[in-house]
Amino acid sequence: MELEQVLHMNSGVGQTSYATNSSLQREVISIVRPMLEESIKVYCDKVLPKCLRIADLGCSSGPNTLTVVSNIFDIIEASSQSLNINSPTFQVFLNDLPGNDFNAVFQSLSSFYEKLKIEKGDKFGPCFITAMPGSFYGRLFPDNSMHIVHSSYSLQWLSKVPKGLVDDQTGEAHNKGNIYISKTSPAMVFKLYLDQFQIDFTNFLRYRSEEMVSGGIMILTFLGSIESHSPKSIYEILGRTLNDMVKENIIEAKCLDNYNVPLYWPSAREVKSLIEKEGSFCIQKLNTFEIAWDAGFTTIEHTINNNNEKHKSLGKYVSDYIRAVMEPILVKQFGETIMDELFNRFANKVNESMANENWNYVNLFISLTKN
Repeated sequence: MELEQVLHMNSGVGQTSYATNSSLQREVISIVRPMLEESIKVYCDKVLPKCLRIADLGCSSGPNTLTVVSNIFDIIEASSQSLNINSPTFQVFLNDLPGNDFNAVFQSLSSFYEKLKIEKGDKFGPCFITAMPGSFYGRLFPDNSMHIVHSSYSLQWLSKVPKGLVDDQTGEAHNKGNIYISKTSPAMVFKLYLDQFQIDFTNFLRYRSEEMVSGGIMILTFLGSIESHSPKSIYEILGRTLNDMVKENIIEAKCLDNYNVPLYWPSAREVKSLIEKEGSFCIQKLNTFEIAWDAGFTTIEHTINNNNEKHKSLGKYVSDYIRAVMEPILVKQFGETIMDELFNRFANKVNESMANENWNYVNLFISLTKN
């Protein structure tokens, strides 16, 4: 429960907010749109109910929140026209943990409805959008009620930090000096993270299978890895930054040793195995693709002639979007006063890494049909 309360993106529209620093996520939404369109068109050709219920899980807040919903509307409208039928009524549920900035989402709805009316006319819809706060690792909706379930960049988050990373009795940290799986992590740490992901993702599939109609589709995009036993993560660099601050006595060593992020980036093989084992869904598509750390970077890039200055800006861009995502749980562990210094240092380390090699995020795109 404590993690559910503190795990949320930076709210508002300020300089460090998620709303201001979510261009990378928007780039991913754009990349997967053709695959999203293909999956939804296949569904629409089979059945299109009078009231289509859609859930977007891990919606967050900001300019991206209603982007996928709008994309789905466009795809279904085009399918309806090609089939020469009226578009259905839409009931949309936006889900995230209770700490999400739902007020900002609600404030954006009137302009979203007005835009729909202008672009699509009175014959489209109608459309009803509401929020459904809660963890998607538990039940959210009634039995057999949802037709389309979508989630982007959320399922890499675990329901909790894996148990056993810090021994309850001795206080020994098994992942000492790291905040996630790294090349120096012992095999025990790999197993504990994988075990927790297996529990969480299996629960996610089981609960969605209860909530979705037979033949319904689920479309998921989340961070992954080529091989989970060979990690290469942005959080390795964030961990090194925190270690530097330990050496300079800015933060306590024990405070870092006891901190592990509740994330897991699975391989496609691990995900495929769990889907088949749980058995409620049929895999229609499972794609892996990579994007650069600086995907979505546009601000000032066209005005910078000096490569060194551009690299500095890229490092800050990466640091800012990681801060928008990670700051609330980092503040819980290390306090608020070190955040500016932490992310300034982190930006410099990102610059160094990007100057020497190419760093990419591995992404998994999965389209599933409910059996």
